[in-house]
Amino acid sequence: MHRASMRRWSRAARAASDMPLDRLRQQRVRARALKAQIDTLLHTAESRLALPMIGSTAFFKPHGCDWSWRPELWRGPLDRPGMSSVKSKTMLGNEVTLFHDCLLSELTLRQVRNSREADLAPFGLRLDVFRFDGSFLSVVIDLPEPAVSGLKRRHVLRMDSIVECEKPLEIFARLNIKHGPNTEQIVRELPLGAPEVMVEFDMAYTKLNEKRVEKAWIDLIFEGPEMNMVTLRDLTFSRRPRADL
Repeated sequence: MHRASMRRWSRAARAASDMPLDRLRQQRVRARALKAQIDTLLHTAESRLALPMIGSTAFFKPHGCDWSWRPELWRGPLDRPGMSSVKSKTMLGNEVTLFHDCLLSELTLRQVRNSREADLAPFGLRLDVFRFDGSFLSVVIDLPEPAVSGLKRRHVLRMDSIVECEKPLEIFARLNIKHGPNTEQIVRELPLGAPEVMVEFDMAYTKLNEKRVEKAWIDLIFEGPEMNMVTLRDLTFSRRPRADL
């Protein structure tokens, strides 16, 4: 049936230039109806068969890590995949929040589908910045409870990311850990010379009260983001204890 259908439409395509107009009009209606169904099938097939698979949690984990995590935005489709003129404190999903102090927001935030063979994360986050009249712009990722459960000063927290920028941009990652009335902060600059970026936060350099750790979050701070497009193709976290010396 498929071969017969292909032969029929091949003949129609070859004859289209000399076909009577009334018959050509009829063939066009049939072709458009068929094309609509084919386009629907291809759209669904490309989404399901594209690499990587939706829900994938595969990524590099350092030896000895006792916790690892990829946020939901990079793991699966969101109910609301994007927004424009984004106001400060707007959330995309349940774990990602945008903060800024612009008087007029010319920012867009959206989830994009990764399809490159090199990508391990099914989805990415794209931030488009046009005119920017504020003094700061940051994307905050709330870390889940297992990230701080049993957190000790001998732990090292690692963040791996794949970042694409339309033009060079300084990006800083700030780890915030709330313990009792205090909040510890560690800032690292992302070395954007390589396609895959890794930074580590060593708890040994903090005054962390191990018995009172409540929650933690990461600020991704963008310096001078005006007229730029930033795509975070992947963002993963892991935690491991340092070797005892």
